[in-house]
Amino acid sequence: MTVIIAHRGARAAAPENTIEAFQLAIDQGAYGIELDVRRTSDDVLVVHHDAHLPDGRVIVETLSGDLPESIPLFVEALETCTGTWLNVEIKNFPGDPDYDEDNTVAVAVAGLVSAFRTPDDVLVSSFNTGSLRRLQAIDPTIPVATIVFDVLDPQQLIERAVVEGHAAVNPYLTIADRRFVERAHDAGLAVNVWTVNDVETIIRLAGYGVDGIITDDPALALRALGN
Repeated sequence: MTVIIAHRGARAAAPENTIEAFQLAIDQGAYGIELDVRRTSDDVLVVHHDAHLPDGRVIVETLSGDLPESIPLFVEALETCTGTWLNVEIKNFPGDPDYDEDNTVAVAVAGLVSAFRTPDDVLVSSFNTGSLRRLQAIDPTIPVATIVFDVLDPQQLIERAVVEGHAAVNPYLTIADRRFVERAHDAGLAVNVWTVNDVETIIRLAGYGVDGIITDDPALALRALGN
């Protein structure tokens, strides 16, 4: 069965990565919520997509107490989403001002996820496979997934995910054709596709048997699938 995962919460109707967006997604009936995690200058995990705040400040150079009230702490998001499956994305891009080769964020995420979640109700994902390896070294029971925007060799991607011990792959929607989904499933990997906001594509991907559809508009996606 294909489930609906709210991308940064129900961001089509509420500010993304906020408690309001998470609660709205839950109220709309989303199976899960995808959110982004970064760290502040005092090493507090917060939920925000970009490395910079709208006013130009860099999150990693800002104290958690000086952030806008709309930006939740990761622990607040975990508490709000109790009972709802979570896809936690670790943000750690080379070139970003908060890039950290030591994967400090992964260490902190592992600790909080282990405290608040069971392996059945969470998935930790990242474009940075080094962050995922660091998290796995701390707690190998936490399922992880690599996120991909583009790939030259889908089979190689799938094989690498298996070797790395990943539970899933999270591809951009242009990658997820029927053959890709079949190959991933044959390898024992779940497939969660992002970001899907039109009815035709939602229905098509569900027909391929993808495990999760990550969408800005969970209410629309649920209606498209007859839920």
